[in-house]
Amino acid sequence: MALTKRESRLRIKMRIRKTISGTGETPRMSVFRSNKGIYVQLIDDQTGKTLLATSSAVKEISAQKVNKIEQAKLVGKLIAEKALEKGISTVVFDRNGYLYHGRVKSLADAAREGGLKF
Repeated sequence: MALTKRESRLRIKMRIRKTISGTGETPRMSVFRSNKGIYVQLIDDQTGKTLLATSSAVKEISAQKVNKIEQAKLVGKLIAEKALEKGISTVVFDRNGYLYHGRVKSLADAAREGGLKF
């Protein structure tokens, strides 16, 4: 029986998560993409805590009338700024089963431009 789109993404996600893990020094940068917005978290998997989080629902981003790819760029820059303020410079990127193009890629590129290394 064929897998649904959601099931196949979850399989890819679990395959990725077997190898990727975040620590306190190099947290995992997890991206979630919905139809309306994009969300990103910096997670310490050893303690199971979210260190930082931001999304396109933040007032300074949602107030701007831009398309979804531009929104993702703004979220990437914002998470990079917040991470550098907290002293986090390197992360492990977790695309969460999504293909690395479009919004996911623009978020990652903007975070790299903002100063994060991964």
